[in-house]
Amino acid sequence: MRQYLFGTGILSAVTGGMTLLRSIRNDEPFTWRTALAWLSWGISLALAIGAIVDTRRAARGHAIPQDSPVHGKEEKLMKKRLARGR
Repeated sequence: MRQYLFGTGILSAVTGGMTLLRSIRNDEPFTWRTALAWLSWGISLALAIGAIVDTRRAARGHAIPQDSPVHGKEEKLMKKRLARGR
């Protein structure tokens, strides 16, 4: 579980969210740029979570979509998981 929570995608999404929260506390007006920043953060978080889900499914031997960044590495992930004994 640790390898998923401390992945670079999740960490960058969390730090980006903290930056956006800090900008709200500074009483800056909510503009269209702020809305786009929040939308971008939401998309980044969704992609990071999707990559975690795909990695976990591939390691367990389940099928994953072809557009996933993990596609083609399923055997490698499964061998790694089996070598750990889980």
